[in-house]
Amino acid sequence: MHAVTSVDHVPDDRALLDEIERYYDTAPRSAADAEDFGPLTLFVRRGDTGWPYYARPTLGHDGPAATAEDVRKVLERQRELGAPEAFEWVAEQNPGLRAAVEAAGLTVHEHPLLVLGPQDEPAPAPGLPGRVEVRLVGADAPELADAVAVPHVAFGNPGTATGSAGAAELAENAAKLTADGGVARIARRLTDGVTVLAAALDGAEVLCAGQHNPVGPVTEVVGVGTLPSARRRGLGLAVTAALVAHARANGVRTVFLSASDEDVARIYRRAGFRPFATALIAEP
Repeated sequence: MHAVTSVDHVPDDRALLDEIERYYDTAPRSAADAEDFGPLTLFVRRGDTGWPYYARPTLGHDGPAATAEDVRKVLERQRELGAPEAFEWVAEQNPGLRAAVEAAGLTVHEHPLLVLGPQDEPAPAPGLPGRVEVRLVGADAPELADAVAVPHVAFGNPGTATGSAGAAELAENAAKLTADGGVARIARRLTDGVTVLAAALDGAEVLCAGQHNPVGPVTEVVGVGTLPSARRRGLGLAVTAALVAHARANGVRTVFLSASDEDVARIYRRAGFRPFATALIAEP
């Protein structure tokens, strides 16, 4: 087993951990059905399109902790459904789950979890280069497909270094996501108010985009990605700042996110987020 990255906590972190745990249980239910496996809950997406959700610890479970056998039962159901064999949880909230997951044969990856709590102040929005502007993207915006596609290109070319992937790869991904219903799904979520999408554009060209998904007073910033050819210009930071500003202006008091690694976490710290906990993702 690997040691969980240590995190310096402040006095209100237990309340924040509980708040975020409730969020993790509530947020998927707008697009997924919850299946009960005792100490574990599997979220199963509705229909053929949409995010393929994960399993995670059952909120408020007061019985025995999950065992490797419990994990295997969920894995069997995920295989039956053709769903990803994936588990997600917060290390500090459920420290014993890692051993059970690893005993069931899965590999666990650690990701920094960062937060802007009710008492934390976001950093001022950074300046933008040239003609670039950041704006919210609506369900009927002409740039919607590109804004949905940019993170797919970004995550397909991981890291923070400038790369060659650009307009051609963006157009290819936008066409694919339009054809398979991914863009329409995000449009519905935008209309329903369960997702907010922001993008950095140079004229009509989308360079970076990301989302936040509010549930009451809590939201998670997700999928912030920059076109590799446009990296190193502060665009991810600017999009994140816009999402935080929107969340705070609309009554959200706690904003959190998980970063892929410490290099990316450093970018979010510049937006005012502080290290808070460790998000764990397990997969084959």
